[in-house]
Amino acid sequence: MKHKKTGRKFGRVRSQRRALLRTILGSLIMNEKITTTEAKAKEIKSIIDPIINKAKVAKNDSIKKVAILRDLRIVIPVMAVRKLAGSFCQKFEARSCGYTRVVKLQPRKSDSAKMAVIEFV
Repeated sequence: MKHKKTGRKFGRVRSQRRALLRTILGSLIMNEKITTTEAKAKEIKSIIDPIINKAKVAKNDSIKKVAILRDLRIVIPVMAVRKLAGSFCQKFEARSCGYTRVVKLQPRKSDSAKMAVIEFV
C-alpha cells in the first residue's frame, strides 16, 4: 500500500533521485525554461515554490539571509543560489505562489514518453 508516500521515484535510488532533481532545479533557475518529461516537470513544480519563497524572504530579511542561502545550497547548485540571491526574485514580488507553469508537448519519438515544458510565469 502506498498510503502517505509522496513523491515520484523515477526508477532511481534515493541518491540518484536527489542528484537528478538538484540538476533539473539548477537548470530551471539558470535557463528559466526547460523541456523534460511530464512526471519530472510536475515533481519540480512542487519543489520550486518553497525555494522561491525562501529566496524572497532572504532578499527582504538581512538577518536570515546567510542562513537561508546556506540551506538553499543543499538543495540547488551554487550558481543557481547566486542567481536567486540577485535580482531574479524581483519578478515574483506580486505573487505568493504559482511561479511556474507546465505546458504539455507531443510525446518523444524515440520512446513515446510524455514531454512537457516547465517555465517561470
